[in-house]
Amino acid sequence: MLGRTPPRSLGYSPSFPNSLATLAGIMRKARRTTPPPPSTPSPSPPSPPWKERSVLTAPAALKPQRSLAAHLSAAASADWELLPLPRSELSLSVTLPTGQTFRWRRTGSSHYTGVVGPHLLSLQHLESDPAGRVAFVLHNPGSSDSSSARSVLSDFLNVHVSLGDLWDRFSLADARFAELASRFDGGARILRQDPVECVFQFLCSSNNNIGRIEKMVGVLSSYGEYLGTVGGFDFHEFPSLERLSLVTEQQLREAGFGYRAKYIVGAVKILQGKPGGGAKWLASLRSLELEEVIDALCILPGVGPKVAACIALFSLDQHHAIPVDTHVWQIATKYLMPELAGTRLSPKLYKSISEAFVAKFGEYAGWAQNVLFIGELPSHKASVELCAGENKSANGGKRGRKRAAASLEQDVSRSIVIK
Repeated sequence: MLGRTPPRSLGYSPSFPNSLATLAGIMRKARRTTPPPPSTPSPSPPSPPWKERSVLTAPAALKPQRSLAAHLSAAASADWELLPLPRSELSLSVTLPTGQTFRWRRTGSSHYTGVVGPHLLSLQHLESDPAGRVAFVLHNPGSSDSSSARSVLSDFLNVHVSLGDLWDRFSLADARFAELASRFDGGARILRQDPVECVFQFLCSSNNNIGRIEKMVGVLSSYGEYLGTVGGFDFHEFPSLERLSLVTEQQLREAGFGYRAKYIVGAVKILQGKPGGGAKWLASLRSLELEEVIDALCILPGVGPKVAACIALFSLDQHHAIPVDTHVWQIATKYLMPELAGTRLSPKLYKSISEAFVAKFGEYAGWAQNVLFIGELPSHKASVELCAGENKSANGGKRGRKRAAASLEQDVSRSIVIK
């Protein structure tokens, strides 16, 4: 915490790997280095039965070089800087590990670490602050500066959007949302990610769960510039399309990507062929209507309406995009369109459900859908009990928050299968 508990010491690995790590190896490392939650957690889900893969050597042009001085010290309390976001506007545990992004790691009992652009950052709530405001620390000041990091992070977190105002509007529009808002601690915010990074994260997501997606995205990220190690996790800047173009389908298949390997290689090729480059083309989609954005994204191999809606919502300013999967379908038939209960999801019904969410919640319907989804998770009960418990004991509330965060993260990782 700011002025109380600095994050774990940072350190470089003895030598940076010159090869593409196997997924099995990464999974073993993740189990070995993940810091334990502050209280006894639910049992971790079993690891997927990946086969051992031979270690692949990345092309020399792809080998990231260490651009930092090899001395990352633990962040002092004075290094943490406040963001204008109380817990009610940003709850880290219900925003970062819940399926929007797969590149942030829980590196301490109450903080998360990830990469935004070239900035290696940790975020935490100030438990000593009644509002639980969020603070950040920049771990690689030698390669970037705090002012730039603050600007990029504010954009990433959609700071300009008032969650309180949205929740008031959603509560007036929908009884189920009002029920959740009365018991929920708030802070479930939609992120504004880099479009290139978002595309390739969600190409890894089809018929997959969050734990496996994180491993695959970690493999892709390892082709980017190495930024540092925090809490036992290596962090990289996400690779450019140029770097990704040097990765072969065979390499990805041998690393465990399966049929997704073809999608990734094909998407890189198409994006590189866009006038001005793929990054510029993707960014230009932010100015289009949602239907045009979905159609444009669906030219990429492996991208259908659901994945396109995820990319649109989480990176292209399409706040009313509704990614309809089995989980959202269940929510819709339970609360919005009960007359559809017992029917099967079809392309026609997909559109009807999206329109129903927008009709009820308006231009930020995607934000409302996100909260309704979280409200269906079994671990949401822990958050509800926690809110009541805090009125009785401040210390108990802090411990409860940490238990709830750990429970929610495990619950989401275990239960979400993205189809």
